[in-house]
Amino acid sequence: MWNVLTLSLLVVATLGYPNYKPLIPNGFSVPNPCGNGFWRGVGHLAEGGTGPLNPFGADFAANGHVWDRALCMGDSDGDGKTNGEELGDAHCHWTVDNPKHLSSASGHPGICDPIGSAACAGSVFKC
Repeated sequence: MWNVLTLSLLVVATLGYPNYKPLIPNGFSVPNPCGNGFWRGVGHLAEGGTGPLNPFGADFAANGHVWDRALCMGDSDGDGKTNGEELGDAHCHWTVDNPKHLSSASGHPGICDPIGSAACAGSVFKC
């Protein structure tokens, strides 16, 4: 019994809140600004999705966990690209119910990238 309970808690802690990923464009394929692969916890500073929220995560939460034109046109991480541009929805047409008009994600909306660039000089995030 304890083994099942422990395993269940570990699974929940590891997965975080994967139910938010389908609520943003390309939520399952946001590039990892620290290397190869994808950033699993898009709204968090930690790649795995735990701990403090990054600026996009804070904006997404403040917006009621809804992707809309305002969040799409915002630049949560201050890198000069809109959240929509980074997530492949440059024209803000994507919705949960109509996931068309989507390009591949080109950046991370909550972590200024490329890390170390002039545009990200004020960012305190480190890989």
